[in-house]
Amino acid sequence: MTPARSPRIVFLCQRVPWPPDRGDRITTWHFLQHLLQRGAEVQVGCFQEETRDAEGVAFLSKSCREVVAPRLSRRWRKLTSLRGLLTGKALTLPFFYDRTLAKAVDQWTVTPPDLVYVYSSSMAQYAIGRPSHAKVMQFAELDSDKWRQYATVSGPLGRWIYGREAKRLLAFEDRVARTFSRSLVVSEVERTLFRERIPGVDPDVLPNGVDVEHFTTAGEANRHAHTAVFTGVMDYEPNVDGVCWFVDTCWPTLRQRYPDARLLIVGSKPIAKVQALAQIPGITVTGRVPTTPPYFDQAAVAIAPLRLARGVQNKVLEAMSMALPVVSSPQAAQGLGDVPAGALTVADGADATIARIAELFANPQHARTVGAAAAVWVRQHWRWQRMFERLDGLLGELGVPFLR
Repeated sequence: MTPARSPRIVFLCQRVPWPPDRGDRITTWHFLQHLLQRGAEVQVGCFQEETRDAEGVAFLSKSCREVVAPRLSRRWRKLTSLRGLLTGKALTLPFFYDRTLAKAVDQWTVTPPDLVYVYSSSMAQYAIGRPSHAKVMQFAELDSDKWRQYATVSGPLGRWIYGREAKRLLAFEDRVARTFSRSLVVSEVERTLFRERIPGVDPDVLPNGVDVEHFTTAGEANRHAHTAVFTGVMDYEPNVDGVCWFVDTCWPTLRQRYPDARLLIVGSKPIAKVQALAQIPGITVTGRVPTTPPYFDQAAVAIAPLRLARGVQNKVLEAMSMALPVVSSPQAAQGLGDVPAGALTVADGADATIARIAELFANPQHARTVGAAAAVWVRQHWRWQRMFERLDGLLGELGVPFLR
């Protein structure tokens, strides 16, 4: 029987979920868009971090019931978050706390909504203690483990701060997981870790997808046999660490073997350390670009040499969808599960990374074969529609009454 009303959903995420130009925005936009297409009335709470986010808020306001998006200054919030040292809380929580947003969620939940959907554990503080017929926490990854990873590669002060944050945030994530209706993670690897860190709670796996229509190659015309491409937001520490490690340990040898070799570092917000890489022969740092497919189409191989990573890496799926062979670290590949032989190249360490890229540079026909296999696999298993079907099943079990 068709329900007589639209379901009402409160949707909370860190960043304005438009435009879908970075990992979390890609995921939140696609799931938000799907909920709207299913007939839901959605109230969105998020943060504006840059001037152009006002355009995203205006865009979302056309289709959402309400959008509340206070401005977030990361420099100022880093100072205010230090009060967590006095209260014993994870520093992440005061960093992402805003009274205006809290007041909005209070108003939205006076009458309990059908669903509160939260992306990223830092936003769960707005849902705890507020009524709703169902609450879904999309962890994607345990953020506490990100801080644990940072602690392992930091100096003494960093080890203390990051180690403290990992411990405090895990305690909060544990509380959220035990009070929400359902917890979601992005991969089986994350599910295993979740069960270890939060025993007694069994999360569901809801991966990211890829827009295979957008990430479709235009052909070989602009492809350069000795060009590699790296994509990602370039103020994000795992991206900065990964690409700098690659340039320091792998690029000199590749450039020596292939004097015409090029590396395209494509992504917004390159910090000074990344911008400086453009001074190295063969390397281009683009900054923000309108769209990434033309840069994939210039390259013979995509690289994902991330050392601080797990989850499902959009950069890997997008490159594979573009029929481009990918040389990935084990950390960046493990969230993909069982990839068929010949569709993805995993290289552990500098020597293996250099060798695998050199093989693809030396044999364009082999590179095309690997890329074609990658594109077929992604289209079979990772298109967004498959993820929407999983989400519909989960929300159906929770009794969310979609109109269509």
